[in-house]
Amino acid sequence: MSEDTEKLKNDDRNNMENIHDSKELVKKDSIPHFLPTYRVSFKLFPIPILIVIILAGILAYMSYFGAGVQVKGGYFSEGDLGALGGILNGIIFTFTAVAAAFLIVFLIRKKGIDVLKYIFGFSFGLLGFTLSWFFATVIITLIFIQFPETPTLVNTYHLVSDIISPILVAIFTGLMLYKYFTSKSINTKNLIVLYISLLISASMGLMMPLWTTLAILIGISLWDIYAVLNKRGPIKEMIDIASKNDKYDLYDEKVEESIKKGESVYDTSSVEIGIGDLAFYSMLTTSALIQTGNVFIMILTTLAILIGTGITLNQLKRNKILPGLPISIFLGIGTMLLSWYIISII
Repeated sequence: MSEDTEKLKNDDRNNMENIHDSKELVKKDSIPHFLPTYRVSFKLFPIPILIVIILAGILAYMSYFGAGVQVKGGYFSEGDLGALGGILNGIIFTFTAVAAAFLIVFLIRKKGIDVLKYIFGFSFGLLGFTLSWFFATVIITLIFIQFPETPTLVNTYHLVSDIISPILVAIFTGLMLYKYFTSKSINTKNLIVLYISLLISASMGLMMPLWTTLAILIGISLWDIYAVLNKRGPIKEMIDIASKNDKYDLYDEKVEESIKKGESVYDTSSVEIGIGDLAFYSMLTTSALIQTGNVFIMILTTLAILIGTGITLNQLKRNKILPGLPISIFLGIGTMLLSWYIISII
């Protein structure tokens, strides 16, 4: 057992002792270590969210305003179709996520839950390499444009960005995957989850136009409700499969019945935040920064997301798992649009 794992367990026990409740506290089951979640003490849950939001915002800001990267993502152009283009993009993105979720459940049924290791390994490898290289190129560009342009400088730039950078990024990505699947350290896993989520959110917040961003976030939030809460939802089904798996042994009918009757509550001194939640929270705040150019609006949106996350996590005392997006995203979108409107008329 690693020192940081033992420390987290000690913190959990200390927090449990400080909870004064007449109901019996039931410790939440730990999910398989390779699933991409960030484990943190309940009192410290804003920290990983703030880290991703701040770093993703910095990366996107440097790319958009510093390096001039202004690529418009999406299948349909909002310049031509306006809001309709964004809605169509959101529908396509959401249905792609839906199809992928059901495909993953199908593979789990056929091959077992450990197939997720290969799915996450491929996804982390692809996203880690392409997005790390992309933002590395942005940073290299920002460094080189500080100097007068000469033939030697241009050649050096292409050598660094086109040859050296991808090689170093490939080595880094390989080491990251190796550590993710071999290390038992919670801190190591947490750092990798943070890194991948900030890359995703920075790139999507940078490239997706306003209506596309809103449509994606609303569509995925609605899908999150079904996927987690409906008994046929793929995320709910994945958790159930893992819970009844002998290898992980996460299911206890007596505990579930006691929770439903209100005789017991789950201990929420330690919680796990999914990589998708972290990515979409910071996608919204990054988009708020890029679209409005106003840090104040980004800060207000962040506060709304933190409030929404706190509300959701408080409900985990009666639920093994809850959708992490809806409350936070809807509060965040409402806050962003309202503050943007108020500032625009002042």
